[in-house]
Amino acid sequence: MKRFHSKAWLLPIALLSGCAFDAGEGFAVLDPSVQAAYSPVSGRNAGDGYQALASDFQLRMDTGTVSLGSIDLIASSGGGGSTAFDPSSPPPGYSLCHNGHCHSDSGALVDYEDIQAELGGGGSTTVTVANLPVDAELDLLAPATRDLTCKPACELGKATLSRGRWAVTGLRMTGSVRDGRVPARFAGALPFRFTATVTGAEATPVAVLTGALDVPSDRENEPRVALGLKLELTPALFDAVDWSAATVGADGVVDLDAPANAAVRTALLEKVAALSPTAEVNRGSR
Repeated sequence: MKRFHSKAWLLPIALLSGCAFDAGEGFAVLDPSVQAAYSPVSGRNAGDGYQALASDFQLRMDTGTVSLGSIDLIASSGGGGSTAFDPSSPPPGYSLCHNGHCHSDSGALVDYEDIQAELGGGGSTTVTVANLPVDAELDLLAPATRDLTCKPACELGKATLSRGRWAVTGLRMTGSVRDGRVPARFAGALPFRFTATVTGAEATPVAVLTGALDVPSDRENEPRVALGLKLELTPALFDAVDWSAATVGADGVVDLDAPANAAVRTALLEKVAALSPTAEVNRGSR
């Protein structure tokens, strides 16, 4: 059984609820875990381990891992305002808005929703309740549940967790692709590899994903919260990739990291950025 330690209370949550909390008076205690998986879809089975894509190509994943930096758990509270946020014209302090977030002058990546709330146009205010460090590479083909800790603490004040923000710091895949059309756009099966990684705490993640949550921390629900977070990748990730436009290297492999395959790589990364993690919530007494 995981032990939880009472640490300094999260000031933003106390401000959200308008109350001061003493040690031992948390409204909820988190027991978080994370899992990442590549999940074939039964309706796409094309034989020999291949999955059919919307483009009529067929793909088999041979190896796959995803690296996660950390997951922020974010709470929302009521508010109001009338200033609208336009990603094409970011407010002072922000630039380069794309894929659901903007680059702040501090170097951080900030979700559109948080900027909207900051401007008062989102009808709510948001605050990071807890940070769940992962800092690990997870095997997509052999999914395993990894228990997580919370910073600064897993005990929460009164709030409602509304979403999780995931920092993806790496993605590695190898496999092969063949064409399901007759006549085929290319002959045989093409092996491929894809690697996208970042290093350093201040580096921009490969992708920042947002997953919806609805977890009240109050006196009306059981206090212990088993929070099972999951990132699932499926063959749909590759539906937008035109494999016939990819350049095959001298070694016979389609290297998606090669400059010649920049367009294919970009299409794949756009699909990665659109992934939505999920959560399974189970509540119980202390």
